[in-house]
Parts: sequence; structure tokens; C-alpha cells
Amino acid sequence: MPRFSYLAIDLKGTEKRGAIEAASEAQAAEKLAVRQWHVVRLGPDAAASARRAATSTSGLGWFAPKLSDKQLSLFTRQLSSLMMVSPLEECLRTISRQTEKPRARAILGNVHAGIVEGLPLAEAMRREEPSFPPIYRAMIAAGENSGSLPNIADRLADLLEKQAAVRSKILSALAYPIVLSLVAIAVVMGLMIKVVPRVVEQFDNASRQLPALTRVVIALSRFLAEWWWALALLVALAVLLFVRALRNPAFRYRIDDAVLRIPFVGRLIRDMHAASLARTLATMIEARLPLVDGLRLSARTVSNTVQRKALEAIVEQVRAGGSLSTALRDAGRFPPLLVYLAASGEAAGQLGPMLERAADYLEREFESFTSAALALLEPAIIIVMGAAVATIILAILLPILQLQNLTGL
Repeated sequence: MPRFSYLAIDLKGTEKRGAIEAASEAQAAEKLAVRQWHVVRLGPDAAASARRAATSTSGLGWFAPKLSDKQLSLFTRQLSSLMMVSPLEECLRTISRQTEKPRARAILGNVHAGIVEGLPLAEAMRREEPSFPPIYRAMIAAGENSGSLPNIADRLADLLEKQAAVRSKILSALAYPIVLSLVAIAVVMGLMIKVVPRVVEQFDNASRQLPALTRVVIALSRFLAEWWWALALLVALAVLLFVRALRNPAFRYRIDDAVLRIPFVGRLIRDMHAASLARTLATMIEARLPLVDGLRLSARTVSNTVQRKALEAIVEQVRAGGSLSTALRDAGRFPPLLVYLAASGEAAGQLGPMLERAADYLEREFESFTSAALALLEPAIIIVMGAAVATIILAILLPILQLQNLTGL
């Protein structure tokens, strides 16, 4: 149905801006008249047009128009601050006007239009589901129902900012080792494909048999020089097949289970997901959201299918009347610290604060563990790269030394 933006004045003389759905401009004017608003300006909704344009250029699926994590965090922080001093409709209008990105402005404009039409904020956000996930809308709805939306939005902003900080730490921690590994592979491949063939040409007419190491390096160099494209194609095909195989739930479950069993790496992933779960649950409990709903919604955010299945079992156990700490312990997929602090929180009636402490501790452990692991990984990559380069150089020098011994030099 077409949307029309309007500027109107209500009976109190307050300016009203927004958008409304109607079959025609005349019908839109009638709907506004029913509210006893005097229409100053009425026309096609530019925000809806911009949003349709963004959708057509962005495609579907992963490319559907949505707020980025950074934009969602900023929007939530702005909303929590402005709601302290302004009505909700005015807050959304102000934020949408200040947004620089046309796509984000269109999304927030659509939410603002829902508020003007009388929808609760959580329902207005449902119009833009890719931008506002279920767990986000559930907390907003809880804030609206309890009359503490500004406080809930503030807690939600804290949650999003802390999650963004954890993601940033992960990316910054992995960036240097990944770049170093790629550079090491590129250097070794360059030596094997470009340098070694030109050097070993000098040994083609040698009467003596070349050392075994030299023959192996020459054979590998010739293979890479002639078949590097086939090797690259094979690697790309293997990655594609692996990604497609991950769509199979049984195969994905086995891979995720194997990842959790890898020494150090498995513990790192387990604690990272546990910290995210604890912080999310703590925020939802403080928002007066039922624990079962919080667990059910939190399970959707866990990417590891083994832990997600464990959370689904925890949901059923808690729904049946069991305690959270007992369900976490029975699942066996979460760190003992989280189980212990959850039990302490339940006993003291302070489950939310204790889960918050568990999240803080696990995040600190994750940061220190990652720093220590990377401190060992970086020199290990350098040593492996140095060993590969040294092997290539040794393979070249051995025949030269052999020739020197034959000539008596």
C-alpha cells in the first residue's frame, strides 16, 4: 500500500510529522482528519521511496537493507539519551533526521512512521526485522510494558557496545597473525615459483647427482610453477564444498563439536559464547523479561550449534521448573565459573548481577588468554616461515658447495 508523509497540527497546536499508509492521498487526508489533525502538507513518502530504492540496489538475503551493528548501537544510545528529555515520537524524528546514511534514514523513518500511526515501539521495529533482531525487540517490549523504556534502552545500549568491543578485540587480535601468515605464504610461493627455477638452471648440466633435498625442492618448484592454477582451483573448490556441507545440520553439528574439542581453541570459543550469553541474560533479567524467554531468544544468537542445542535443552529444563545453574551444569557445555555464579545468584536472589559478573570475568579471561596465545602464535609463524626459506636456501647452496669440493676450492 502507498505511504504518504505529512505535516499536521493537532488540537493542542503541536506539530506532527510522519507517514501513513493509505490507498490514495485523499484517503490519507481522511485518516488524519479522523484524528482531528489539521493537514499542512501531504505527499508521497520520500523515506519509503528511498527504502525501496535501497532494497532494489541491495538485493535480498545478506544484502537486504539493514542497520549495521555500529549504527544500531549508536541509535540505541541516542534513543536512550533523548527519551530522558523528549517524547518518543520526537526522539525518533530527531535521530532519523540526523542520520547521514540514506538507507539508515529510511529504516528509522519507517519505524518513526509506525509510532505516529499508534504502534508500540517494538511493533514498529518489527517492520524492519533485519535491523532489529527478536532479542532486541523483546527487551524494548519489556521496557514499554514496565514503563521503564529509557532505562532498558540504556542497558541495551551498554550491551550492544560491550558486544561490539568484544568483536573488535577478536578482529584486532586475529588481524596481525592472518596478515603475517598470508605474507609468509606469498614469500615462499614467490621463491618457489620465480626464484628457484632460475637458480637451478645452473645445475642442469651437472655430471653428479644433486642432493636429495635439492631434487625435492626442484620438483616441488616445477610442480608449483606449472600447476599453481590447478592448486588454487582445488583449494577454492574444497572451500566451496565445505561451506555447502555446513548447511547440513548433522555435518555442521559434528564440525562444531570437533571445534569445541580442540585444545585451547575450543575453550576460547566456549568461554566467548558463555560470556555473551551471561551478559545478554543479565540485561534481560534486569529488564524484567522472563528467564525462559531470555534463554530462548539468547539461543538464537549462539553460532555454535552444539551450544545452541544445549541451550534449547536448558530452556526446556527451566520451563519444567528446574534451576538455571542445574540446567547449565547438566548441559556440560559451559564453563564451571558460569554455573557456580549462576547458582550463587539464584540462592541470593541476585541472578542478574551475578551473571553480569560472570560475563565480566569471562571476557577478561578471554582477553588475557587471547593475548597469551597470540604472543606464542606470532613467533611460531615467523619460525615456520624462516624454516621454509632456510630450507630453500640450503637446497640451493648444497650443489654449490658440492661443486666447490669437486674443484678443490
